[in-house]
Amino acid sequence: MSAEPAVPAEALSAIRAPFLAKDAELVDAPILQPLGLLLELVGEAMRPRLFVVQSEGGQETCLRPDFTVPVVRQHLESGRSSGCYFYEGKAFRASPEPGRHDEFRQIGLESFDGEGAGVVQADAEIAALAWRSALAGGREDLSLWLGDIALFAAFVDSLGLAGPLAARVKRVASRPRLLAAELARAEGEPASAPEEGRLAGLLSELSEAEAATVLEEVWALAGIDPVGGRGPADIAQRLIRRAQAAKAPALTPDQAGRIRRFLAIDDAPQAAFAAVREIAGAGALDEALAAWSERLALLAAAGVPAERIGFATALGHAFDYYDGLTFEIRSAALDHDRSVAVGGRYDSLPARLGGTAAVRAVGCVVRPWRAWAGGES
Repeated sequence: MSAEPAVPAEALSAIRAPFLAKDAELVDAPILQPLGLLLELVGEAMRPRLFVVQSEGGQETCLRPDFTVPVVRQHLESGRSSGCYFYEGKAFRASPEPGRHDEFRQIGLESFDGEGAGVVQADAEIAALAWRSALAGGREDLSLWLGDIALFAAFVDSLGLAGPLAARVKRVASRPRLLAAELARAEGEPASAPEEGRLAGLLSELSEAEAATVLEEVWALAGIDPVGGRGPADIAQRLIRRAQAAKAPALTPDQAGRIRRFLAIDDAPQAAFAAVREIAGAGALDEALAAWSERLALLAAAGVPAERIGFATALGHAFDYYDGLTFEIRSAALDHDRSVAVGGRYDSLPARLGGTAAVRAVGCVVRPWRAWAGGES
């Protein structure tokens, strides 16, 4: 495992200072996190990036890949509807490329609003906070890139798709491989490999409970002990969903083409919004776009230069629980997949972890080694 070098104390203090200026509670999170829960929340695409640890009793955990999920769980356990939490510590993700660091420091903040008010203002505040922190590292080539998962969802709704198809397209929006497969079906290509389809098709004729039982029996006969944080019920559910997707109506070529064009938008905000309106049709997304003028005005008031801001409709993160605003702060000296800071809105995550639907949540994280001008290059 390769660890990031330490950032000099003075630079680290400057990067941390904007977070300390917030009225936030300092929290930590256990380094070992439940593997199955994280995979359920962030998606199977993250599995190769996780460091898995299996205890003597067989429980599978992983080294903490991020702070957001454990901080959400701590907030829910507190019983409070609102809260603001600051954290700093190491996270662990296996790098897909040689020479990248697997162990790195994160500084972040997660904010929860039980009343659900002031979403636009909270979005702008969290992005501006990340900007101030990243800028304090001394780099002069930073840019703020914005996105909006909810805007894509509204665009999909404007296409008039059948409910199950619309839900599936939204679900795979942040998973490039699955989205590409869905778009390819519009051109008559199969959604999955034949061998996957046969097993999924057999299980899809059963209830989820029966399908899970069948998998357990097959594993017992073959002498297989399942690993990887997924039980038979989870695997059966995924296979059934895959079979249903393969049998369900596909996008039309026109619908797939419009989705491709929508997701290719990457420009200055106003130009990007004009392109969105052109693809969606007059008036189709006016409500969804209305809040962006206010967000941009708030960011300008917070000192983020307009010429440093871009908007990309396909902007997402490694963790696919975001459902509203997303953003990245990039350095021109680093590849786009090495963001200095990331963040966004994840209102649905607390409910998925057992909280109430009324809790709204937004957060950000900064990588000090990337923010520091003398750091990653």
